[in-house]
Amino acid sequence: MHDTHPARALVPLPRSVTVPADGGRLELDARTVLDAREGTEDTARVLRCTLGAATGLPLPPGSTGVDGGAVLRLRVDETVAAELGPEGYRLEVTASGAEIAGGAAAGVFWGVQTLRQLLGPDAYRGAPLPGRPRTLPHTVVEDAPRFPWRGFMVDVARHFTPKDGVLRWIDLLAAHKLNVLHLHLTDDQGWRLHVERFPRLTEVGAWRPRTRLGHRASPLWDERPHGGFYTHDDIREIVAYAAERHVTVVPEIDLPGHSQAAIAAYPELGNTDVHGDAAHTAPEVWTDWGVSPHVLAPTEAVLRFYEGVFEEVLDLFPGEFVHIGGDECPRDQWRRSPTARARAARLGLDGVDGLQAWFTRHFGRLLAERGRRLVGWDEILDDRGADGDGPVPVPGAVVSSWRGYAGGIAAARAGLDVVMCPEQQVYLDHRQDAGEDEPVPIGYVRTLRDVHGFEPVPPELEGTEAAGRVLGAQANLWTEVVEDRRRAEYQAFPRLAAFAEVVWSRREAREWEDFERRMAGAHYARLDALGVAYRPPSGPRPWQRRPGIAGFPRQGPPPSV
Repeated sequence: MHDTHPARALVPLPRSVTVPADGGRLELDARTVLDAREGTEDTARVLRCTLGAATGLPLPPGSTGVDGGAVLRLRVDETVAAELGPEGYRLEVTASGAEIAGGAAAGVFWGVQTLRQLLGPDAYRGAPLPGRPRTLPHTVVEDAPRFPWRGFMVDVARHFTPKDGVLRWIDLLAAHKLNVLHLHLTDDQGWRLHVERFPRLTEVGAWRPRTRLGHRASPLWDERPHGGFYTHDDIREIVAYAAERHVTVVPEIDLPGHSQAAIAAYPELGNTDVHGDAAHTAPEVWTDWGVSPHVLAPTEAVLRFYEGVFEEVLDLFPGEFVHIGGDECPRDQWRRSPTARARAARLGLDGVDGLQAWFTRHFGRLLAERGRRLVGWDEILDDRGADGDGPVPVPGAVVSSWRGYAGGIAAARAGLDVVMCPEQQVYLDHRQDAGEDEPVPIGYVRTLRDVHGFEPVPPELEGTEAAGRVLGAQANLWTEVVEDRRRAEYQAFPRLAAFAEVVWSRREAREWEDFERRMAGAHYARLDALGVAYRPPSGPRPWQRRPGIAGFPRQGPPPSV
């Protein structure tokens, strides 16, 4: 196969590509029709919206081309399902047309993303460019993903992403065959989901008076108020838009830590019997970064409050998974609170440290009773059994292993499902280069090559039954120093394209030099057509730099933990 053939520039790398010897191409023009069979209607609608806009073609329904024109066929095929699974597809382009057969509707949709890439970068524009050809190379692609969970988390709590920005993220994920969008909706610095029964969560909790610029050691402040939130209809639109593109939206309502914004709105949620320290008075929405000492009180009233929150969350987000956070929960207030100590004693706990696991188990049961599954950061494993020999699992829970691989390994061995997202490997807020021009450098250097080399299944699990507990992986983008869309896209791209290949393509087929060639040969041009503000291989453009704003770079290679 010639390196210049468009099928040689697909990202992520497909399982199999066959190019016929004829070297022919299929022309798409005003005679081209779209034959969408049962089960592919949503994909057909999205295809008309994207390719129709980029090519200017109406793509009317029909089973035969007008006056000999091409036919684009979409269908669900049981044979493909048996061979490649529900997200697998077979794309064949011949002289008479193009057919995408998917194992299920999702497979058809991913096949359409491949077809779009084969059309060339102009297929990602919002209007047709005059005089450009619209042809597909004769090709056969057979493909399927390696993992079912191919995720990306965007932190909309620290810096708010307006609704149109979330819809753009969904489009960018879908174009890269990523299928989970995890929205970090609540934290100390902001509460982003309107809750009808508790309106102060957004009236108060969605707004902070000012914002630290850079890492918390920086002396600089942006004195403008910052905030925003999503209405119920915003969320319904986001979820429906994602569903058409086979992206699942996973909401995160963080508890019992990272709750200062909620406590600012409803002070009775906090440990109100802790006195004598100005840091523990009723807080405002936090303007700084780090881990707040304000945590939820372990009371029945707090449980009832959050049960009400989750009732609305479950009504808005129909997906199987709901994230409850569970990370970085300081115990100092509980240790100083007579109420918290008494609650721990009544529960038979060995001190207040067990209260976090009590929160986790309570909401794990609530979600299970409603047919959902709890997802939590790997701290939900920190509570140990009476003999201290292992994690106490929440039945059906999924563990987001962020502090390294260790939490995921322990969870998988305990029979829990795992999403690997170690900060040392796939936190996209970490800097992309050691150079001084990197904007507000945070964390370890994680280059494009580093992310492409990430492996979700650690050696400790390879070849064991527990390896099957790794659902996949997720790249996370925290936004303390990421203030707007262009800044976020700089941090995410092109590394998110490398991550997409990690979770989609077979491990043994991935080669860095080949990926780098495909990026240079076509994928940067696709990102350009989409208007993505990615980091160029040569380094940040002048407007992408943030001189004079202090970060927190970590030196040396990241530890493997």
